[in-house]
Amino acid sequence: MLRLVLDTNVVLDLFHWANTDAVPIMAALEAGQIECLADARTLDELQRVLTYPQLKLTPEMIAERWARYTARVTVVGDGEAPPLPRCKDKDDQKFLELAARSGADILVSKDKALLKLRGRSKLAFEIVAPVRLAPRLSTIFG
Repeated sequence: MLRLVLDTNVVLDLFHWANTDAVPIMAALEAGQIECLADARTLDELQRVLTYPQLKLTPEMIAERWARYTARVTVVGDGEAPPLPRCKDKDDQKFLELAARSGADILVSKDKALLKLRGRSKLAFEIVAPVRLAPRLSTIFG
């Protein structure tokens, strides 16, 4: 089973915007074909982002999206990450650390600072944009 870490924008694509790039990821998640990992810091960020006015979410919508997401992720406890490259956007470092600590196969991100780290250092996991992951999931899981 593929183990994924999703950055907050990808979570919003799956659980709020229903972005077409995210449809295969959601289908694989709902079918139990992939495992998505989160920790306290990534959950805190999502909880904060869900309240942003530009999303125009009511308290009920926030609660619904939060409940759907948290019911489908595996929460990883705190711990130390191995040495990692520094992400230019310090707010995104937590996703690198979670992927490394949890033994994730893939960090799925739309963030340019994270995507720039692809291939520039030896990581135990891939960093992939959702648009690049979707066809792979379709091939793997049909």
